Amino acid sequence: MGFAIAKNKIKTFLIVGIIAVVLYLLVYFVADAMGYGNYAIVIAGVISIGTSLLSYWNSAKMALAANGAKKATGNDEAYLRSLVSGICTEAGLPMPELYVIEDKSPNAFATGRNPSHSAVAVTRGLLETLNQDELRGVLAHEIGHIKNYDILLQTVASIMVGAIIIISDIFSRSLLWGGARRRSDRDSGNGLLAIIGLVLMIFAPIAAQLLRMCLSRNREYLADATAADLTGKPEALASALLKISGNPAPVMRASKATEGMYISDPMKKLSNLFSTHPPIEKRVEALMSMK
Repeated sequence: MGFAIAKNKIKTFLIVGIIAVVLYLLVYFVADAMGYGNYAIVIAGVISIGTSLLSYWNSAKMALAANGAKKATGNDEAYLRSLVSGICTEAGLPMPELYVIEDKSPNAFATGRNPSHSAVAVTRGLLETLNQDELRGVLAHEIGHIKNYDILLQTVASIMVGAIIIISDIFSRSLLWGGARRRSDRDSGNGLLAIIGLVLMIFAPIAAQLLRMCLSRNREYLADATAADLTGKPEALASALLKISGNPAPVMRASKATEGMYISDPMKKLSNLFSTHPPIEKRVEALMSMK
């Protein structure tokens, strides 16, 4: 397991690094197309570094707020704490903060900078749909993400992909509003850069999503295995995954930027081709082989 975690960390850092480079290049071409010339390099550096730092320090709060998560209180807090405390003791981790999302679709995710600054959020639908063993399996899966140090890099990647999507939209609007024309008026002999920028604008969001998809799929299998090890009941998590995936309702506040954080595809896409999650059937098969 330790080797798998180390391999996952290296692959994850590599993917997030590539996403950071894509973000830098995209900002550079946007700034250049809008007529900022040599300042485009500085603007790209400031925005890409600023986004990375903002993601590091505030990604957890941003992810929780974006998905409508509120701190668990009353019976919700007591029930979740009774389940999570035992899992954390087994994993040798401190208690994460506990959140509930008022959504009928069953799902959950973990976020944070490190095990000492982490949070687990579950939907109301998850609490109402799963039995205790199944819920413990899902919570162990999320604790697995914390134990495997997935949470920071996955959340940072989600925020950065969101930034790439937003900046691409800004670039497309600048072209419509004539921002690129100002650049061409200033330097009509450098049209190749404009073409490269246009291609990057189209393909950067797709490339970032594909990279994040690889990141998410790798970590889900590892978190499933960690959960099975922590609870000793892989069949409970397998049953929970079938119930979660079998519910047709999407999580209403989930988005393309945050979908990879959830235990199962919150968007309920019909095809697995571009899903940030591996097929449920394969995950269930892998879990049942651990019995």
